[in-house]
Amino acid sequence: MTKIKTHQVKRRDLLKGAAVAGAAAVAPAIVSRSALASSGEINILMWSDYLPKPFIADFEKETGIKINYTGIGSNEEIINKMKATKGQGFDIVSPTNNQGLEWGPLQLLQPFDMKRVPVANVNPAMTNIGTKDWDFDGKGSHWLPHIWGTEGVAWRTDKWAPAGAAPSYGDIWSEANAGKTMGRPHSMMLCAGLYMETIGELNPGDMWKAYESEATMRPIWEKVTAWCIDRKKNIKLLWNDADTQKNGLLNEGVIVGQTWDGPPMSLKTAGDPIMYQAPVEGAMAWVDGMAMPTGAKNVDQIYEFIKFSYDPKNAGKAIDEHGYNSPVLGADAFAGEAYKKNFADAYPGDSLSNLNPWPPQAPWYAEIRTEYVNKFKSS
Repeated sequence: MTKIKTHQVKRRDLLKGAAVAGAAAVAPAIVSRSALASSGEINILMWSDYLPKPFIADFEKETGIKINYTGIGSNEEIINKMKATKGQGFDIVSPTNNQGLEWGPLQLLQPFDMKRVPVANVNPAMTNIGTKDWDFDGKGSHWLPHIWGTEGVAWRTDKWAPAGAAPSYGDIWSEANAGKTMGRPHSMMLCAGLYMETIGELNPGDMWKAYESEATMRPIWEKVTAWCIDRKKNIKLLWNDADTQKNGLLNEGVIVGQTWDGPPMSLKTAGDPIMYQAPVEGAMAWVDGMAMPTGAKNVDQIYEFIKFSYDPKNAGKAIDEHGYNSPVLGADAFAGEAYKKNFADAYPGDSLSNLNPWPPQAPWYAEIRTEYVNKFKSS
């Protein structure tokens, strides 16, 4: 598994874009809003905390388009809903960048008309994910970047502190924190494996080798699953969405947990005694996107939503609310000081050069992983 290099993920690159340095006044060719866009609605299936109320209100006021927002907590929910409806019922869904191998064979998405997308506003490295991994049958990109972030370690600063300069995934499973930790089953098991690599219970690189084939994966995940089951009693809470993460830290007695970056950062911004940081093993990095189902009905409204989302001012206001990061160039200029401080706190030192991007996930891998996750959960 190749680490993301520093120059690829520096905040100034992600949010300002080295590719457009010197072009301070890049102006995307955005046509005037159509008359159709002054009315109608759009049905969005998206992660539960990605569309803050102020963002929705601003969009509806500017465009006259009503957002019908259905929140979800996992990629499996998105895929299952689209399978059940055969691609009907939603205009935009939000799969993660590593899901292309699963979506392609389903034929439930349609390509974007890139002439209607202000791609000059977006970090090109992230736009290229769609071109590279989501160009199904040579028809063009079926995916656009929307929000990026990481999964690492959050804790209550009034009740716990890392033993070293950075926390570890091992802290989630530690006897010292028994009954006071939380995580999402499939990702906390993978990251338990990363920790096991550092203590000699797996070979270095095993967790990434597991993506190569079923024969390679099974013996590795057998060890990880057994290790996690032995320590399951130490886990207080299993989460599957942003609200559960927040509630765990605030109300359920969790002092340290493996979480996404957005929920704890939003609590930190609100003044709660919460910290989030990339662990010593490296935070898990992802980009959640926008995709258009084959049954999308409100096509003009979809492109109005994309244009609005790719405006730096709107993107900056949104990241202030949800606590994640934006692929839109210059969005950080419209975010507050709290966001900038949170980012610096979360990724100190060489943290950005040590990120672990989620690898492309084949259907067979997802199926086998679910088998081991269910074994852990039912133990």
